[in-house]
Amino acid sequence: MSREGQGRGPLYRLYTSRLRRHLDPSTVPHHVAMMIDGNRRWARQLGYDTPAEGHRAGAAKMREFLGWCDELGIRVVSLYLLSSDNLRKRDSAELADLIEIIAELAEALSREGNWRVKHVGRADILPPELARVLADAQERTSDHTGLHVNLAVGYGGRNEIVDAVRSIVTAHQASGGTIEDLAAHLTPEMIGEHLYTGGQPDPDLVIRTSGEQRLSDFLLWQSAHSEFYFVEALGPDLRQVDFLRAIRDFADRDRRFGR
Repeated sequence: MSREGQGRGPLYRLYTSRLRRHLDPSTVPHHVAMMIDGNRRWARQLGYDTPAEGHRAGAAKMREFLGWCDELGIRVVSLYLLSSDNLRKRDSAELADLIEIIAELAEALSREGNWRVKHVGRADILPPELARVLADAQERTSDHTGLHVNLAVGYGGRNEIVDAVRSIVTAHQASGGTIEDLAAHLTPEMIGEHLYTGGQPDPDLVIRTSGEQRLSDFLLWQSAHSEFYFVEALGPDLRQVDFLRAIRDFADRDRRFGR
């Protein structure tokens, strides 16, 4: 039986309900970052001619995942959708499909109740239509007070740090300050305030599917003290029980924050 089929039976539903009931709300992470990986492998395993069906299934799973997070009271979720490296290195046909799927996802999420959507990444390196859809989704939901959804599109963690430092230097020079003065007073907190996610809490938990155990340039600065959880399931096969186990594992950890 497939993992999808395993997620529909009465025993599965009973176990999922039990896991949820035994979670202490006070131990649920405030911010979860998700890397839903393995869409292309999923499509190959099912015999699809192109990765597009895998990316569509992954996008559908992301919407489902956000619902799970919302149910638990998680306040911020960051989804890694398209890296700046992907824009340079992916096959053009696959990239065109992926851009269309991301645009559809952003549009759908911006009309999903009270969720607030924010684009995280460089808009200037994106196709103009995708940049417009992301900007519209962010504007449409700017006054929403529900789940805060960061869509990392055209994103690179190293680029984000460079952009943050550039923003600090520009602002400092505009105020008449010198580079020497800035160098003497620059702090990690200042850089954090100028990141794409400035003003948000850092992720408490970073989850990655497909069994891969690397960050892939995602939230490098913000994840300095994050907990990590790796799921063997390919992205489209992620089940709610996998997610709840990740939350349970997080709750059982002793977070040290560098101590």
